[in-house]
Amino acid sequence: QVQLVESGGGLVQAGGSLRLSCAASGSIFSINTMAWYRQVPGKERELVAAITSGGSTYYADSVKGRFAISRDNAKNTLYLQMNSLKPEDTTMYYCAALDFGSDSWGQGTQVTVVS
Repeated sequence: QVQLVESGGGLVQAGGSLRLSCAASGSIFSINTMAWYRQVPGKERELVAAITSGGSTYYADSVKGRFAISRDNAKNTLYLQMNSLKPEDTTMYYCAALDFGSDSWGQGTQVTVVS
């Protein structure tokens, strides 16, 4: 397992952009899947985007065409580029390293989009 620390959240106007970063304490090269989740209080956690060790990506329908996930294995860092942000994107975003049951989670970073 690795320790994960997210950064890059903040307050932005609708239509703006943010880039979230997730720094890992160790190598992410061999971690099967790195992902970003978000969770609105009182609702289930939602998978926003994921990227495998082979580079395959997944996006929730709600963010397709607006968000882009990437991983820099050399820097042990996961990114989420968020464009055309909407007020409904407002919530906490969490980074996860998913590796066949040996999962790690970050503490989250708040994204607030105002209209």
